Amino acid sequence: MTSRTATLVGLTAILMWSLLAVMAVATGRIPAFQLAAMTFAIGGLSGCASWLFRPQGVRALRQPPVAWLVGVGGLFGYHALYFIALRLAPPAEAGLLNYLWPLLIVLFSSLLPGERLAPHHLIGALLGLAGTVLLFAGNTSIAFEPTRIRGLAAAFVAAFVWAAYSVLSRRLASVPTDAVAGFCLATAALATIAHVLTEPTVWPDSGAQWLAIAALGVGPVGLAFYVWDIGMKRGDIRVLGAAAYATPLLSTTFLIMAGFAKPTAALAGAAVLIAGGGLIAAKDMLTR
Repeated sequence: MTSRTATLVGLTAILMWSLLAVMAVATGRIPAFQLAAMTFAIGGLSGCASWLFRPQGVRALRQPPVAWLVGVGGLFGYHALYFIALRLAPPAEAGLLNYLWPLLIVLFSSLLPGERLAPHHLIGALLGLAGTVLLFAGNTSIAFEPTRIRGLAAAFVAAFVWAAYSVLSRRLASVPTDAVAGFCLATAALATIAHVLTEPTVWPDSGAQWLAIAALGVGPVGLAFYVWDIGMKRGDIRVLGAAAYATPLLSTTFLIMAGFAKPTAALAGAAVLIAGGGLIAAKDMLTR
């Protein structure tokens, strides 16, 4: 597989993640850990299905503990926080806060050996921060509802978890993509335990909700991880990093189209600031 092909494969993950918020909201009121357990089980089994034709793929599960720690910790930690955020906070605001992760990836990557934090990185970070402040200013009800504050905090922390997972995955390039199936199944097991200990079980009310769960597991919580892994390890990480900043705008657009959010001026301004900050921080990726 050429670098260009791998990059194009990785770009499809960005489109699928743009649909994550609207699909998660469409699943109804299923508790966060239960939803994570169901969707990651689907995503993991989807990856394992290919081993019926490639028996050697199962060997990818034999990885050192650090690979499992990064893979499972990143997938479980990020999605648990993100699903909680979507349950407790308005989906558009939670999604935009969560989509600070492309900007954070740039910042974290600049601190790796051989890299440096340039002024445009700091400018981009400040614009992203301005966007998050605008989210609070544009929705005054947030200040009076502790539940929403907890949801937005979960979305914010989730952004840091995913950025750390992505940067560390770059350092573990020798881990094959087939291992992602094992990470997904382990995440499903952890989510099941957390669900049993902390949540009531709530099953979908309609066929549409079941369909949303299946689509979520196959796409944004399944296939997207495999193609992102291919893109990060074999493609042009600069192109993928720059393209990821389109995710919050696409995500918010899909939420508005589905009727889960309203097109307000504050929401549009926050999207522009966060995406614009990411693009400025990624100036090196775009100009080289």
